[in-house]
Amino acid sequence: MRLNKPKFWDAGHWFFPILLLPLTLITHLINFLKKRIIRPKKFNTNIICVGNIYIGGTGKTPASILIANELLKFKKNPVILRKFYKNQLDEHNMIKENFKNLIIAQNRVDGILRAEKANHDFVIMDDGFQDIKIRKNLNIICFNHNQLIGNGFVLPSGPLRESFSSIKNAEIVLINGNKDEKFESHLLKINPNINIFYSSYVPKNIDEFKNKKLLAIAGIGNPSNFFELIEKYNLKIEKKLIYPDHHEFSKTDINYITNLSKENNYQVVMTEKDYFKINVPKNELFQCLKISLEIRDKSKLIDLILK
Repeated sequence: MRLNKPKFWDAGHWFFPILLLPLTLITHLINFLKKRIIRPKKFNTNIICVGNIYIGGTGKTPASILIANELLKFKKNPVILRKFYKNQLDEHNMIKENFKNLIIAQNRVDGILRAEKANHDFVIMDDGFQDIKIRKNLNIICFNHNQLIGNGFVLPSGPLRESFSSIKNAEIVLINGNKDEKFESHLLKINPNINIFYSSYVPKNIDEFKNKKLLAIAGIGNPSNFFELIEKYNLKIEKKLIYPDHHEFSKTDINYITNLSKENNYQVVMTEKDYFKINVPKNELFQCLKISLEIRDKSKLIDLILK
């Protein structure tokens, strides 16, 4: 979804969320009726869903890539499945750069049938926790420690796609960031059997940006997380440019970034997602911060997936 998230979606905001409650109740009703009416379809292959309830910026795609690559080590034949959205070609390209097997489908059920026909024994759904047409073997819900559940309200009052109580339908929670015992206790109250793991992003090319004046650009769900990662390694951001998630950079955008960089002797640093979708010849001016995802107790996580 392409959007700039309103500030009132953050924790501690109440006025606008309460004002929007009538619309939020409609979201709850739609979710309730879908679960009552739609019967999930069972498949022969293993369906592993890497999803979220907080809209955007939770690290589903890096987690999907990591899990798929780990399964290769066990002589499995996994494929990553993504639903086709015209404005999300950036993420499709990022996956292709890091994992060879990718199915993009207008309908996830059709995508799984294609995967079965191609003899893939694991389908890693990058998103789709709310797609109740599909019976999953295992659900992994991703959170980012900086946002967690925001103000706790469902759309449009807050950033949640469905109620936090839907955690009861998951087997694993993956939190990107620091250990949070308070949040863990909330999770365990809803689902005492939930397995909780933590992950972190590790830059792979941080030295390329040392001693440079940085123009940091982010068109992702939670741009503050990207800026925080850069500053964590004591790099100096002179200016930040924030665009909506899945923003398609226009010629006007590119000219503005180019001129701003040249006039101020800035080095442009952007997310990998933005780097893959910006339509310019890749050169020294436009560079991305390459990251890898590390999961603590990764072997235990993979064991749960292989069960």
